Amino acid sequence: MAWHEPGGKKPNDPWKGKQSGNQGPPDLDEVLSNLSKKLGGKFGGGRRGGGNDSEVMKFGGGLAVIIALLVWGFSGLYTVREAELGVKLRFGEFAENVQPGLHWKPTFIDEVTPVDVRSVSSMPTSGFMLTKDENVVRIEMDVQYRISDPFLYLYSVMNPEDTLLQAMDSALRYVVGHNTMDNVLTSGREQVRAETWEELSNIIEPYQTGLEIIDLNVQLARPPEEVKDAFDDAIAAQEDEERFVREAEAYAREVEPQARGRVKRILEDANAYKQKKVLDAQGDVARFNQILPEYKAQPEVTRKRLYLETIEEVYGNSNKVLVDVESGNNLMYLPLDRMTKGVPQTSTGNSFIEPSSHSNQRSPVGVGSSPNSSRERSDRFSSGGRN
Repeated sequence: MAWHEPGGKKPNDPWKGKQSGNQGPPDLDEVLSNLSKKLGGKFGGGRRGGGNDSEVMKFGGGLAVIIALLVWGFSGLYTVREAELGVKLRFGEFAENVQPGLHWKPTFIDEVTPVDVRSVSSMPTSGFMLTKDENVVRIEMDVQYRISDPFLYLYSVMNPEDTLLQAMDSALRYVVGHNTMDNVLTSGREQVRAETWEELSNIIEPYQTGLEIIDLNVQLARPPEEVKDAFDDAIAAQEDEERFVREAEAYAREVEPQARGRVKRILEDANAYKQKKVLDAQGDVARFNQILPEYKAQPEVTRKRLYLETIEEVYGNSNKVLVDVESGNNLMYLPLDRMTKGVPQTSTGNSFIEPSSHSNQRSPVGVGSSPNSSRERSDRFSSGGRN
C-alpha cells in the first residue's frame, strides 16, 4: 500500500515523519514544514484563527509598509561634496544641477550623479609631425582642463576625454604643419602654443563636451636623433649671433653718449673761437679807425710809429739780442736765465747775430723771430697811406 493511501497511520509518511515508537532523530523536512505553517497562520497563510488572525495580519501589513517607507526615505539621502555638482535626472530627463551639501531625492524617481567641477586635470599628447618646410620634429604637449558643464560632460558625448585627446592631436598637427621647423623648435613656441589653443577650441566647440581648456604647455620640441647634432650646432650659431648683437647694442649705448659729449664740446669750442676771432677783428677795426685820421694827417710819422710798436712787440717776446758790433769791445752782460724763460727753445736752441751792410742796426734773425711779418705789416700800412 502507498504511503498516501487511507487506512491508518503509516510510519513512512514524509509530511509527518516517523511515529513516536521510533526513537530516531526528528525529520528536518517536518520541522521546516511545521514552522512554515505557524508563520503562515499568523500572517494570513492558515485557514483558522478567526478575528485574532485578521488583526495580526493588518498589524503586520502596516508595519511592513512603514518599514518600507522608512527604508525608501533614508535611501534618498545623499551628499554632494564641496568641489562637486550633482546632475539630477527625473524619470531620465535632466532636472537641475544640485549644489554642494546634504540633499534628499525620491528613490526610483530621481537619479543624481556627482561630478567634480573644480579639479584641473592634465592630458599629454606627443608624436613625430611634419612641418611646413618638410622637416620632421618630435613635439610633446599637454593640455590642462576642467569640467565646466557636468550635464554635457556626462551625456553629450560618450567619452569626453578621448574626444579632447583626438582633437588636441589634430589641432597640434595642423599648427605644426603650417609652421617651419625653426619656428617650432626655437623662437616660435609661444606662437605654436597660441595657435594650437585657438584651433583646439574651434574643434571641440561643436561637440559640446562640457570641458573647459585652462592651459596648453609645449613640454618638448626637438628634431629627430639623426640630425640632432647638426641642429644643435645651428642653434649654437644662432645664440652666438644674438649674443653678438646684444654686445654690439650695449657698446653702442655706451659709446654714443660719449660721442655726443665730444661733439657738443667741439661745437662749444668752435663757437667760442668764432666769437673770439670776431671780437679780435672788431677790436682791430676799431683801432685802425682811430689811427686812420692820424695816418691821413701824417702818413710817414704814423707808419714809423706803427712799425716801431710792432718791432717792440715782436722783440719783447723773443730771446734774440741785438748787438752793435762797431761800438767797441765793452763787456756785455746777457741775462740768459730770463732769455730762456721768455720764449721756449726750438731744435736749434741758439740765437745768432746777422750783420747788416746797410746800417749800424742789427736785425735779429732766428727761431722765434718774424721779420717778414713786420715788413708785411709795414708794407700794408705804407700801401694804405699811399692810397
